[in-house]
Amino acid sequence: MSVTLKKDLYDYQAKSISEIFNYIDSHKEENNNLLFQLPTGGGKTVIFSEITRRFVENRNQKVLILTHRIELSRQTSRMLTEFGVENLVIESSVKTLPKDNPYFCFVAMVETLNNRLNDKDMVMSDIGLVIIDEAHYNSFTKLFKFFKKTTILGVTATPLSSNIKLPMNENYDDLIVGPQINDLISQQFLASAKISVYNVGLGSLKIGMNGDYTVSSSDRLYADFNMRSLLLRAYKEKALGSKTLIFNNGIKTSQQVYLTFKEAGYDIRHLDNKNSAKERKEILKWFKKTPDAILTSVSILTTGFDEPTIDTIIMNRATKSLTLYFQMIGRGSRITGDKKDFTIIDLGNNVARFGPWNAPVDWQKIFQSPDLFYQNLVMDEDIERQFRYVMPDELREQFKNSEEVDFDIYAEYDKNVAKHGKPTEVLALSLDQHTEIIKENAPDLMTALSLARLLEHDISQRIKHYSYCITKSTLNYRRWLRDDYVSKLRARLMKEY
Repeated sequence: MSVTLKKDLYDYQAKSISEIFNYIDSHKEENNNLLFQLPTGGGKTVIFSEITRRFVENRNQKVLILTHRIELSRQTSRMLTEFGVENLVIESSVKTLPKDNPYFCFVAMVETLNNRLNDKDMVMSDIGLVIIDEAHYNSFTKLFKFFKKTTILGVTATPLSSNIKLPMNENYDDLIVGPQINDLISQQFLASAKISVYNVGLGSLKIGMNGDYTVSSSDRLYADFNMRSLLLRAYKEKALGSKTLIFNNGIKTSQQVYLTFKEAGYDIRHLDNKNSAKERKEILKWFKKTPDAILTSVSILTTGFDEPTIDTIIMNRATKSLTLYFQMIGRGSRITGDKKDFTIIDLGNNVARFGPWNAPVDWQKIFQSPDLFYQNLVMDEDIERQFRYVMPDELREQFKNSEEVDFDIYAEYDKNVAKHGKPTEVLALSLDQHTEIIKENAPDLMTALSLARLLEHDISQRIKHYSYCITKSTLNYRRWLRDDYVSKLRARLMKEY
């Protein structure tokens, strides 16, 4: 055993460590399992490395640290070494442990260690503390049976299980909550966020067995030309020239994003789990050294990836996972050099679903009542009911001869109800207004029909709002209404010209 190095800690880190040790000492007899929450970027690895150092040095007890990926195991091992803690990484090449091995600290990937312990190839004796990194992943619980008489400390940014059916309060007795994101921002430990939200209709997305949106339905929506155009526009408006990380739900989407930005002349790379280790290393090296680099990826950079120079995070996907939401945004929250803030661009209604990234969260309530949290999540349809279409500047330029281009379906519907009119009269008024602004800006039929095509997104939004008003919001019904509307608009224009 050799532990000689101490590292300076921030005040909030030292306070959290004291709370954890006080809890462990006051529950020695119960062997309670404890969960510790700290925002991404707050230094969870620093905290549990210092806890490990003290356990080994002051208590002469062995510590086991579990991760869910080999990259995280190696990163953790390097951090422990910086703290002066000699450690052994138990990876696939390590089949057994010598009886008199000198190590007081082991770092292991969950699947590897589970195989060794089940096959009885390895015996982990005299472990005084088990630390679980990214404890919200349920793969770790299979190992609890081997450490029933050992204190288990889970560490996570989001104490919400990755599996709705296996809540964390079934495996952990208590939760200690670290500082909130806003606290770390005010103390200049995390960058502040500039949040930009673009409304996206998610009606075509499907929910999979894991409770999140399926990759296939996400690919159909986000690989579509209109969504790629919206993404490119959002980048130009809010992130042009900044180092940007784009998160997608599917490989197809990410590849299409790559082609879209490449064709537009931007320096971009694509990364997914099919890239070799060599390719990944080269791409991340390029991303690090290129100031205006754009990297489009498929979730693999949500954990175990730390690049403080990222200026912009684009969520080009929707998720129902609070953990994933914080993980994606957390990649941009590091402070470095002159960087004190970063940009978040949301193209999945995620901010409306979960709240702003830096808003206070009652983690104790979520930990104790996860079902209630899921039940209270805002539904996509309720989010979309609040959308108000705003014509993009470049499109508004096409209708520069018109003083007003907006039409509030909700307001017109309320007026119609007040006078006991037929609901279809609202769409007729909308058609009148679309026809009028086209006539004001189109000198001939060809131009008029071209402008009508440019209004298709506006039309879709009006149809959706109308369907909410009459409580008929099925996708097929909205498609029929939209097609009928477009057909009538074209007929009117051909008659006018």
